[in-house]
Amino acid sequence: MTLEPLLSAKPVIIFHVIAATTALTLGIAQLSGAKGTRLHRALGWSWVLTMAAVAISSFWIHGMKQFGNFSWIHGLSIFVLVMLTVAVTAARRHRVSAHRKTMIGLFIGALVITGLFTLVPGRLMHEVVFSSAAAR
Repeated sequence: MTLEPLLSAKPVIIFHVIAATTALTLGIAQLSGAKGTRLHRALGWSWVLTMAAVAISSFWIHGMKQFGNFSWIHGLSIFVLVMLTVAVTAARRHRVSAHRKTMIGLFIGALVITGLFTLVPGRLMHEVVFSSAAAR
């Protein structure tokens, strides 16, 4: 593993990766902890804001151009922003089951599965995770 490719990337990519890694960490803590507590609410708001930062920052990343400067990932970012709103609204209306399903779905789909796609050969995170500084 080497951080060199990431540290050489554009600032928006570095921000995006830090935000995604933070969201992943917060999400694991959130899913592991007690629900309905003050800590759950604080971590939840932190996670929502961090996920919004991940989604919004993606609009300034144009590595995969399929539709002009955009790709299917940008569609996912719009979906994430909408579903974050849906999940927060569900929580505020005490629709716990809808809130839980939406948040778990976002965590698995927008972070875990999408994160795994960043590890395919040719992508920056593949180079970070599977390369070594000595091999360069």
